Amino acid sequence: MEVIEPILSIAKGIYDLVETVKANKKRSQRICDRVKALEKIIRSIQTQKKVVETADVKSIIEDLTVTLNTALNLLEKHASSNWMKRAIRKGYYEEEFNHVNERLNDAFQNLSLTLNVEHEDSIHKVFDKVTQKMEDEEDKRKDEEELLDKMTSLQNDVTEILSLLKTQKMPYDEIRKIKLSELKFIPDLPKKPFMTTESAEVFKGEFQGFPVAIKKYLNSGQILSAEVETIFKKEIQTMNRFQSPNILRMFGICINNESTPQAEFLVVMEYCEKGSLREVLASGCELSWSRKAHMCLDVAQGIYRLHQAEQNFKVHGSISSSKLLVDEAYRVKLGGFELSKTETSLQKSVKKNTQESTLCYAAPEMLDNLNNKFTKECEIYSVGIVLWEIATRKKPFAGLEGRLIYEKVWKEKCQEPLPPDCPESLQQIINACRAYSSFDRPSAGVLMDKLRLVVAQLEQ
Repeated sequence: MEVIEPILSIAKGIYDLVETVKANKKRSQRICDRVKALEKIIRSIQTQKKVVETADVKSIIEDLTVTLNTALNLLEKHASSNWMKRAIRKGYYEEEFNHVNERLNDAFQNLSLTLNVEHEDSIHKVFDKVTQKMEDEEDKRKDEEELLDKMTSLQNDVTEILSLLKTQKMPYDEIRKIKLSELKFIPDLPKKPFMTTESAEVFKGEFQGFPVAIKKYLNSGQILSAEVETIFKKEIQTMNRFQSPNILRMFGICINNESTPQAEFLVVMEYCEKGSLREVLASGCELSWSRKAHMCLDVAQGIYRLHQAEQNFKVHGSISSSKLLVDEAYRVKLGGFELSKTETSLQKSVKKNTQESTLCYAAPEMLDNLNNKFTKECEIYSVGIVLWEIATRKKPFAGLEGRLIYEKVWKEKCQEPLPPDCPESLQQIINACRAYSSFDRPSAGVLMDKLRLVVAQLEQ
C-alpha cells in the first residue's frame, strides 16, 4: 500500500500543474490524460493487497514513481516558461515530451503483462500507439502554431531567433541508397581523410546541405554491388527504428561505378565535430557537473532507444567510450553498430585482439564465463563504466591486464571510486549501474528517468 500512495500524490501534482502551464499546453494535457489512465489501473489493484505485494508489481510501481516525478519536473518547467526560452529550447523540450510519453507507455505495457487483465476501451485508446502518434503530432502542430504567433508579433525584436527557428534540422527520412551527385566532399577534392582505419578512409562532406562523415571502403573491387545492396536493404528495416538524437544517424549507402570491377562503396553518416567521447574526456575542455550529467543522460537515452526499438529487446554488445561520439554542442551519440552487416560485407577481414581492451567494460557475470548470454543487464553495467568515465575523465582499470581486471571485478567485487565532489544523486546512479548483481542494476528506462531528475536538480 505504501508504494501506491506516492503515485497518487504525484499524479495530483501533475493534474494541478497542467492547469497552470503556459507552454505546450496540448502536449501537457495529453500527458495528464495518460497519467489519469494509469491512475485508474493503480486504483483498481489498490484493494488487491496480495497483488500489490508481489515483487514484480512493486518493482513496476516504484519505476512508475520515478517516471511520474520526471513528468512532474517537465510540467513544472513549462508552468513558468516564457515564450523566448521555449523558442530557444524547442527541440530539447520536444525530446523530453517524447521520452516521458514513451516511459508512460512502458508502465502501461508492464502493468498489463504482469497483471494479465483486460482494460476498458478508454484506457486502451489512450495508449494505442497509432492513435497516440497522430494525437501527439497534432498537439505538436498546435503548440508550434501558438509559439509562432507570439514570435511573429515581436518579429522586429527577435529577427535572429526567428531565423534560427526557421533553420530546421534535417528531417528523419528513411535510410536509403544515395547518388554520388548528392554528396559534396570537403575539401572538394577528396584527397585528405580525417580518419583512416584498416579497411576504410573517412572524409568530411555534405549531404543535402548538412555536414556528414563519408566512409569510403578500401580494396572493395572484388565485391559484388548487388550482394552489398541486398544486405543493405535488409538491414535498413531495423536501422530505421533506431532514429534518435542520441544514436548516430545513418543517411545511407552510395555505390559509385556500380556493376563494374571499379565499384566504390561509401557509407554516409552523421558527422560529430568533437570526435569520440574518449577523446573529449582526454582533452583539456572544461566540463561542469551539469554538463557531465547531461552527457550521462544522452548515453542513457541512446541505450533506451536501442533496448526499446524492437519487441525482442536489442543490445549493442560492445559499449565503450570509444563507440560514443560527441557533436559540437557536446551531445553524446551512440555509434559503433550502424549498418554493421553491410559494413562487414565491405571490409577486409582484419584480425584484432579487442578482448583485452574491452574487458574493463565486461559485467562480472561475463568475466566469470564469456560464454554466458549477453543481456540488457550486462549492457547496463558497461554503461555504468562509461558514466564513471564521464564523472572521472579517467580510463577504467587503467594499466591492468585482463587477468587482474577479472580478479578485481569478479573476485574482489571492486568498483573504482568516484570523485569526492561528484553529486551524491549521480554517484548513486553510477554505482547502481555497476552493481555486482545484475538484479540490482536499473533498466535503461529507469536510468534515463533518474538522470533526467539529476540534470534538473543541477540546472537549478
